[in-house]
Amino acid sequence: MIIANAEIKGANMPLSREFKETVMELCKNPEYRKALLMEALESYLEGDIAVGNSLLRDYLNGTQAFGDVASEINMLEPSLRRMLGPNGNATVRNFFALLKACQQREGIRAADMIHS
Repeated sequence: MIIANAEIKGANMPLSREFKETVMELCKNPEYRKALLMEALESYLEGDIAVGNSLLRDYLNGTQAFGDVASEINMLEPSLRRMLGPNGNATVRNFFALLKACQQREGIRAADMIHS
């Protein structure tokens, strides 16, 4: 089971330090990171953008990769954080650049995400 951000249930409250530490600990496991990305993609494909954004935000927070990924996709970190926020509205170009960067970090090919 994936531990997801509190916003998924509409709580829209700040994350506790304990939650952040738990996600960071779980993200040390490559299988968990892959599952988190897969769950995010599935949420997007089902039309649940808020959940997808929340899961990608958890992935980036848990791996402490916001800054690196923002640089990889030629975006400022605060802009990437806003893009994945509750009111985020990414362009298609930025969205797919973000997915590609996350996939590459985990060594996941697009075909792996489709056939998992």
